[in-house]
Amino acid sequence: MNVLYEDWYAKRTKNDPIRKFCLCEKVDEEYMRSIIERNICRDRGFIKMGKMQFGRKKVLISGAVILLLIVFQEVLGFVGSGIADMFSFERIDPYKAYAWNIVHHIALLLLALIAILILKKIFNLNFGFDLGNSKTGTKFVTIYTAVFAGVALAVHVLMMANNSLPVYGFPLNKSNIIGTLCFQLFLSGPAEEILYRALPITILMKVFGKKNEVKWGITLESIIAALMFAIAHIKWSLFPFAIEADYSQFLYAFAQGIISGKAYQDTGSVIYPMIMHSISNVLMVGTGYLFLLL
Repeated sequence: MNVLYEDWYAKRTKNDPIRKFCLCEKVDEEYMRSIIERNICRDRGFIKMGKMQFGRKKVLISGAVILLLIVFQEVLGFVGSGIADMFSFERIDPYKAYAWNIVHHIALLLLALIAILILKKIFNLNFGFDLGNSKTGTKFVTIYTAVFAGVALAVHVLMMANNSLPVYGFPLNKSNIIGTLCFQLFLSGPAEEILYRALPITILMKVFGKKNEVKWGITLESIIAALMFAIAHIKWSLFPFAIEADYSQFLYAFAQGIISGKAYQDTGSVIYPMIMHSISNVLMVGTGYLFLLL
């Protein structure tokens, strides 16, 4: 060996026996390290997902928490429905266009807030009810609104071309239009984003101990929460057992959940996902009304 090569070799192999072994035996270093890392993970009880590592115990705890969150969300949905069913809305909403949904979502919102207050007191969690990073939040809302307005318009143009515009079970009179749009604007975003975004993502981050980025700034906890949100759009019953799923709605809800989850974590506030959620619903429903009325 010449002097320069000896210096280079010494620096590369100093305090690194794996690199020294690979250089001497002419073995691919990256491959060798991957084998060693995999064996270490297995021996220490870790499960590796891409760049993320989870202990088996943590995986079991996380799975149990995810299952509990899904059950909790489903139970709140049933309780909210039960509360809404206790009232008669014939006088104010004879066509059942909006009043039942308003009471249902108010119940969801209040029950979710009670759960959050309890969890915040016990675990000192931050569910993002302040403004957070307002600059990033404003950017999210502005870009999202502009893009979604174009999407809503394009979707309804295609629906009109295919003679498949939405059909409603109520007349599009002044009361029904104002009532449904007010529900979408003031309640759909706050109730659903608190229950399906702030609550699960914050709890999962507590369980995981940190953010677990998967790709493009999207985290594992956001993906799980988005999947929960999509599952909530599946209709099912136990007696008799039946499942009814609209796959386009499922994928739409999942995509919306991913976007809202990223906004929530990037801004540290649930306010911006609330606004985005409400805007998307108003734009989609309102555009449908316009196409039907014109």
